[in-house]
Amino acid sequence: MIRTLTSFFLASALLIACSKNPLSGKNQLTLLPETELQTMATQEYQQFLSTNKVVATTNNKDAEMVRRVGQRITKSVETYYAEKGISDKLAGFKWEYNLVDDKAVNAWCMPGGKIVVYTGLLPITQNEAALAAVMGHEVCHALLQHGNQRMSQGLIQQLGGVALSVAVANKPQETQNLFMTAYGVGSQVGVMLPFSRKHELEADRYGLIFAAMSGYNPEEAINLWKRMEQAGGGQKPPEFLSTHPSEGKRIEQLQKLMPEALKYYKPVGK
Repeated sequence: MIRTLTSFFLASALLIACSKNPLSGKNQLTLLPETELQTMATQEYQQFLSTNKVVATTNNKDAEMVRRVGQRITKSVETYYAEKGISDKLAGFKWEYNLVDDKAVNAWCMPGGKIVVYTGLLPITQNEAALAAVMGHEVCHALLQHGNQRMSQGLIQQLGGVALSVAVANKPQETQNLFMTAYGVGSQVGVMLPFSRKHELEADRYGLIFAAMSGYNPEEAINLWKRMEQAGGGQKPPEFLSTHPSEGKRIEQLQKLMPEALKYYKPVGK
């Protein structure tokens, strides 16, 4: 009887936790309030920056490019949300964009728009439009709350589905590791599970739209993924691919998404 009641209450809690994402309009399992995740993200982001080599934008073209791309994508996101009448859903977002000196081929975005690009990614992106494709994609993982979903699943599986505040208080290290893993931060925290194909397709779709709205040719994403798949050279794949599956159909999917994205594309200055 106790097990039955426990299962019933857990199922009820999961049903209640299902909410509609404002960007996709789809229901998803998010046990954690975004406001709490944004607070945690602010702390973890500052901790990460303090323990890694941040490249200053002063007299560094790459850091300036990361900042410029980030600002353009931010403006596009805010414009898109305003046109949809959902600007209030960006409450709590305090965008930050930093380039970190690290050979890892990686980039990520925490809740609230906390973005990091690693210098190891730039030889593969090769140009600003490809970088915009990556940053737009990562921003959309945050907007679509994919990390929230992964962390919610982790809390259920690893910590018994307790509230975030309880998890932080009782098992701070485990909770921090779970957070870093859920958002693909670094390569040193355990084994990072890849985003699902559904999540990838969603992030690709809206990431291409925001890159296009920002004045970047979304078609560059196809060339980017061709270079990304070759980056490993038969050896260990880049960290970015450990959290972003790049199965053979990836480019085919991008090509299918391209007509929609191109409708939003207007080159800068035209």
